Amino acid sequence: MVGSSLQQHAEPRTTASTLNWLRAGVLGANDGIISTAGLVIGVAAATTDRTAILTAGLAGLAAGAMSMAVGEYVSVSTQRDSERALLDLERRELQEMPEEELAELTDIYRGKGLSPELAHRVAVELTERDALAAHAEAELHIDPDELTNPWHAAWASLVAFTLGALLPLLAILSPPLAWRVPVTVGSVLLALVLTGWVSATLGRSPRPRAIARNVLGGLTAMAVTYAIGALVGTQL
Repeated sequence: MVGSSLQQHAEPRTTASTLNWLRAGVLGANDGIISTAGLVIGVAAATTDRTAILTAGLAGLAAGAMSMAVGEYVSVSTQRDSERALLDLERRELQEMPEEELAELTDIYRGKGLSPELAHRVAVELTERDALAAHAEAELHIDPDELTNPWHAAWASLVAFTLGALLPLLAILSPPLAWRVPVTVGSVLLALVLTGWVSATLGRSPRPRAIARNVLGGLTAMAVTYAIGALVGTQL
C-alpha cells in the first residue's frame, strides 16, 4: 500500500521530466508565431515590397530559431549541472554519514504523515534497494535516471520556432495585398489559441486564462509593430 502510494507520488515528476522537450517545443512555437508575426506585419505596414517582407521574415526566423535553441541549451544545461552537483553531494553524504542520512529520510516520511515506525521501515527498505534514488526523490525531487536533456530542449525549440514562424510568414506572403494583414492576424490568433490550449494542458492550468493571455500578448505585439511600421513607412 505504501509502495503504491510512493509510486503514485513520484509519477508526476517523472512525467514532467519526460515532457521537458515538449514544453520547450510549445514555447518555441509560440515565440516563433508571435515574434515573426510582429516582424512581418511591421514590415508590411512600412512597405508593400514582397521581397523586403520575405527577407525580413526569413532573417527573423533564422535568428529567432538559433536564439531559442541556444537559450534552451544553456538554460537546461545549467539545470542539469545543478542536478548532477546535488547528486554528487548526496552520494558523498551517503558514504560518509549513512546513519544521519537514514534519519533524515525517516524524518521526511514522518513529515508526510507516516507513523515513526512505518516511516523508519520505509526509509530502511528504500535505502537498501537504492539509497541514492531514495534520497534524490525525497530530498531533491530528482530522478537520477531521468535528468533533463539540454539537446532535446534545444532541438525541440529550434524546430518548433521554425514551424511556428512559417505560419505568419506564409500568411503575409500568400494573399493579395489588401488581405495580407487581416489573413495574417486571423491565422496567428488561431495558432495562439492552439498553443495556449496545449501549454495550459501540459501545465495543468486553466485553459481559458492561458488562451486569453496568449491571444492578448500576440495582438499587442502585432499592433505595436504595425504602428511602428506604418509610422516609419509614412516618414520614408
